Order: sequence, then C-alpha cells, then structure tokens
Amino acid sequence: MTAASLPNDPPHDAATRLAAIRSAITRIASLSSRSAADVTLIAVSKTHGASEIAPLIAAGQRVFGENRVQEAQDKWPALREAVPEISLHLVGQLQSNKAADAVALFDVIHSLDRSSLLTALAKAMDKVGRQVPCFVQVNIGAETQKGGCPIGEVPSLLEQARMIEVPISGLMCVPPADVEAAPYFALLAKMAREEGLTGLSMGMSGDYETAIMLGATHVRVGTALFGDRPKA
Repeated sequence: MTAASLPNDPPHDAATRLAAIRSAITRIASLSSRSAADVTLIAVSKTHGASEIAPLIAAGQRVFGENRVQEAQDKWPALREAVPEISLHLVGQLQSNKAADAVALFDVIHSLDRSSLLTALAKAMDKVGRQVPCFVQVNIGAETQKGGCPIGEVPSLLEQARMIEVPISGLMCVPPADVEAAPYFALLAKMAREEGLTGLSMGMSGDYETAIMLGATHVRVGTALFGDRPKA
C-alpha cells in the first residue's frame, strides 16, 4: 500500500501516516539519486481544524499549507505561538486585495500568477520590510477554469519580479485532473531549468511520488495525511 492510498485513520494515527509518507519520499528520492532532505513535505491542512493539525505537529511535522488567507488567520496564530518554528505556505489562489494579509502571515507563497498580484505583493513586502519567497504558479495544462500564469507569459512575469526584487523560489503547477501528470511535471521542470530556477512545487497526494522522480522540491500533501476533506 502506498502512502497516497492509506485509509482515513483517526487523528491518533497521524504519526503513522506521516511516517509512511516520509518513508515514500526517502525511497523515491533515493531512486532518483536525490536526498530526501531536498524534498519539502507541505502538509496541506485546508478545511482541517487545530485538533486535526496538532497530532501532526506532535509527530514532528513543521511545514503546513493553507488555501485561504482567512482560514489561516483564524487557526494558525495560536498554533504558531505554541510552536514558533512552524513554516506556513499559501498554496491556494490569492486575490490582490489579500496580498498584505498574506505577506504578514505566510512564509512562502505558491500562487503568484499575474502582474497585478506581483505589484500588490511587492508593495506589501516593502511596507512591512519582509521578503516572502514566491513560486510562480503556471497554468501548465492551459485550463480556462484554473488559475496560473499562461506558459507563454511566465518569462515576462519572472522578469518583472526580478526588476522589483520580489524573491522567486521557483515554479508551481497543478496538472489537469484524471490524466497522467508526468508530462506536465516534466514540462514545468524544463521551464524552471530554462529560467535558472531550482524550486519546483508540484505533486499532491495522488502523484507526489511521480513529482519527486521528476525533480519536485516541494510536494503538497493533504488527503494522504488528513484523510478526505469534510463535505461542504
């Protein structure tokens, strides 16, 4: 059984699920002639409350991801007060009017995808004197319903970021659902190499092993750690 197919265990089994995923990361990294230390596991805790997050923190997980600024504001200040070394990543879409809140709360932003957001983030960073590393999210499947910078506009957005000194860690993508993800991960890796970037935020619960094989430096895993998200 792979880490991605683990059952929805109760919270006290968080350590078991986390250990299984870490083991899978180590194994796949080794097969790829890489070190597990080169892959950051982001535990995506969107829609999950503090009581579900706490067991993972107790098991040693320190990097978490959230999709919404407001949700993160509601639950993370208290958790981070107790464990200050936690690193919080924004992995969902970001509205420009929430840029200041995102810069204040998150340590890394994975969803920079347009010039207007870049400008808003730069202003927010300058105002508080805090540089927050960003990944440029690429609409790797050219899907009209998804966010992300169109592939052809990525070089221009990266150049704008360099000009206004917004730190860029790499590229991020969410491949189309229900198709083989490998070609999309390979394309993102190629784009990153061409731009001289080393960071690759790609791979989720169902495909993070493939992503690591193709160079992922950050994998965003939610369901395999927390189980299915609550129904809306």
